[in-house]
This record gives sequence, structure tokens and C-alpha cells, in this order.
Amino acid sequence: MENFLSMHESELGFECFSNFTPAEVFVQGCAGFTNQHDIEHIIRAQKQMLQRFEKTNEMLVNCNTLSQIHLQKANVEFKKHAQLLNEVKKDLENIFKRIKVIKAKAAAQYPHQFEDAMSKIQTPIEEEDEKAKDG
Repeated sequence: MENFLSMHESELGFECFSNFTPAEVFVQGCAGFTNQHDIEHIIRAQKQMLQRFEKTNEMLVNCNTLSQIHLQKANVEFKKHAQLLNEVKKDLENIFKRIKVIKAKAAAQYPHQFEDAMSKIQTPIEEEDEKAKDG
């Protein structure tokens, strides 16, 4: 059988391909069908695309680096602002507690005047709330 294959290969002129794999033989066979000028044109186009992709990749790497730097700065600022807001919240809670204590003292010391003052203050606020709900 081996004798038959070797005779068959020698009859068809495939002796020069005996050291190649079938895939390599196929590629060599296809190479004869292509125009060398077209191949060179394709290779040039691929090199240009490679250069463009490398430039694009470099620009994206630079953009990513800048974005990371800005994100780190933004995180630091965000933490500072969050801390400031927490401090403001604590200060406001303290102020409202003090106001509550002052109101309680005023109500205890001057009950009639405090009631009159609260009714005068509450009425405009309630009217504004009702207008806001209706509007």
C-alpha cells in the first residue's frame, strides 16, 4: 500500500511536498491562485491597521490612567464632603436639641405668652403648607 501511495505521489508530481504537512501543502497550493500585488496590498493595509490600533490602544491606556487619577481625587473629595455633611448633621441635631430645651424652658416660665407666640408662628406656617399642598 505504501508503495502504491509513493508511486501515486510520484506520478502526480507531489514529491517536493513530501516533507510538508497537508495544511502546508494546501497553503502552498492556494498561494499559486493569488496575485502577489494583492497580497502586498493586504499586508500594507494590515500594517496600517496595526499602527492605528497601537495608537488607539496607547490613547486608551492614557485615558484610563487619567481616569484613575481623577477617580482617586474624586474619592478623596467625596470622603471629605461626606465627613463635612456628617459634622453639619450633628451640629444641626445639637441646635435643634437646644431649641427644644429653650422652648421647654420658655413654656415652663411663661406659659401664656409662649402659647400666644406659638399660635402666631404656627398659623402662617400651616397656611403655607396648605397652599403648597393645594398648588
